Amino acid sequence: MTRVHDMGGRFGDGRIDPGHPDDPVYAQDWHARALAVTLAAGSLGQWNLDMSRHAREKLSPRDYMNFSYYEKWISALADLLVETGVLTPDDLAGQGDDTRHPLADRALKAENVAAVLARGGPADRPMAGTPAFAPGARVRCRRPAANRAVNGGHTRLPAYAAGAEGRILCCHGAHVLPDSNAHGLGEAPEPLYSVVFSAAELWAQPEHPDDEVMLDLWQSYLEPA
Repeated sequence: MTRVHDMGGRFGDGRIDPGHPDDPVYAQDWHARALAVTLAAGSLGQWNLDMSRHAREKLSPRDYMNFSYYEKWISALADLLVETGVLTPDDLAGQGDDTRHPLADRALKAENVAAVLARGGPADRPMAGTPAFAPGARVRCRRPAANRAVNGGHTRLPAYAAGAEGRILCCHGAHVLPDSNAHGLGEAPEPLYSVVFSAAELWAQPEHPDDEVMLDLWQSYLEPA
């Protein structure tokens, strides 16, 4: 069974509403604040991007399906703050003490936001050795689409691609492996590939069988076809 967030290719979840180009970026004012406080908390350096993604994915199925997009963000942030010891449940409830926080000096100042966002968080790393697959090689996604180091852990291999055969388009060099990085097991960088799949390979009854889907997949997700 896959996690509830792994919705690609799943039936029964209703139609996707892409909205209108003239819609406001944030439907409600608090959505912008939820994004801002999430980014500011991340600058404290107590977790990485993959941990943050995993925190959203492991919300309870009931909450995940009922929460709006930014409710997922702010709820996962609350979990991360408590799990990493940055805050306590009492703090979140507004009942903590007023002593200066040990991480106060790491607070993201308004004048530094633009530079921090521009710098981003690059995940590319030096390549060690030669990639296992060359452009044009036929590969198959491993089955099941699961983290092989942590039972039930984070992975970027979608369930709908498990067992599917595709073609290597290119290699992007070595990148941090989310399956390891999300669980504090180190960056474990490995080659990251763009892999092309035909729609007919992924879907039982594709609307356009000749369409292609391109996925960025780590080397450990793949095996020779």
